[in-house]
Amino acid sequence: MILIKNGRVMDPKTGFDQVTDLVIDDGKICCIGKTESEQCCCGATYDRIIDAEGKVVAPGLIDVHIHFRDPGVTHKEDIITGANAAKRGGYTTVVLMANTKPVVDNEETLQYVLEKGKTTGINVLQDCCITKGMAGEELVDMKALREAGAAGFTDDGLPIMDTKLTREAMKMAKELGVVLSFHEEDPALIDKAGVNKGKVSEELGFPGASRAAEDVMVARDCMLALETGARVNIQHISSAVAVEQVRLAKKLGGDVWAEASPHHFTLTEEAVKLYGVNAKMNPPLRTEADRQAIIEALKDDTIEIIATDHAPHTDEEKGVGLLNAPSGIIGLETALALGITSLVKEGHLTMIHLLDKLTYKPALMYGLDSGYLTEGAAADLVIFDPEELWTVTDDFASKGKNSPFIGWELQGKVKYTICGGNVVFEDK
Repeated sequence: MILIKNGRVMDPKTGFDQVTDLVIDDGKICCIGKTESEQCCCGATYDRIIDAEGKVVAPGLIDVHIHFRDPGVTHKEDIITGANAAKRGGYTTVVLMANTKPVVDNEETLQYVLEKGKTTGINVLQDCCITKGMAGEELVDMKALREAGAAGFTDDGLPIMDTKLTREAMKMAKELGVVLSFHEEDPALIDKAGVNKGKVSEELGFPGASRAAEDVMVARDCMLALETGARVNIQHISSAVAVEQVRLAKKLGGDVWAEASPHHFTLTEEAVKLYGVNAKMNPPLRTEADRQAIIEALKDDTIEIIATDHAPHTDEEKGVGLLNAPSGIIGLETALALGITSLVKEGHLTMIHLLDKLTYKPALMYGLDSGYLTEGAAADLVIFDPEELWTVTDDFASKGKNSPFIGWELQGKVKYTICGGNVVFEDK
């Protein structure tokens, strides 16, 4: 039994925001309210007391877009090291992408991930592929995989170019009540992925990825979502035009969601000149106008979710130069602080609105009974100091060190991560 005293308890689902106490017992939230003694209202004595004065007590963070590279690419990350990075970042639930080796298009690989995930101390969920082998030619057995434990379906890393097949996938997803997440980049409109096609790519002599590559795919899938009624998640949105298309689809009644990554609301294409390969990603960092459009969409809830697209690579892989290095950066250990620094501190979002996008809304999109604080709910919590300044170093829990934010001073530091009533991370 744990007593968390004097914390600012914030629940995005209900809007509860009050300095009070919270008691955890048997993996659940036992009660929320001021305590006057060293004993719980039930008469039991606390095993541990955490003084959270000056700190926020919130639902454990939920990331719906994660690459742990396991099975098959574990020199970059594995489920254990990835989970350790998640804990350090305040995350209690992660949804893994399916582009491993082998890809997660079968029950055997799915069960491998889920069983290994159970050993981590946090909730590790797995999306399965939409198409067999991520080849974009034939749908997986979505019903069987859903019954086997798939959280949702995605071919993230690759677009699905067959429109008819995409439509069929949406029809099946609607029938099963699951979300489909789409990586939206048409390769026919990309000369070279990873850097926005524009002023900076011209300066660097890099072929670049047109914004239109994203826009045309988002337009297609928003319209298909309207027709089929499927729940569709537009992953790591980066373009102002794509944002407007999602806004329109929502207005028309589509069950369309979108996620923004911290790097897309913090950085622009100019970062490529400063950070090189650690500012190369798919879709790429775009212009300041695109960044501002993403921030406005976060403010008005056109974009309801913040997801990291945590994508670890080794120093050797990133060290081959901008043209040939793989795209992607790590993000789990800096996401909350970037949200506070770039969005809350700058007056774009309130703290509880930021937390809504990191907790309750991701849970709602996936149909998870989590992401909120109430008596009887699972004790998945993060306790963080919203004012503490800290400097990002390369001392990450992740195997990956590929971050453009090394050396940055950020605001907001995770102090405790609690999952299922157990303290799984403590900042010492």
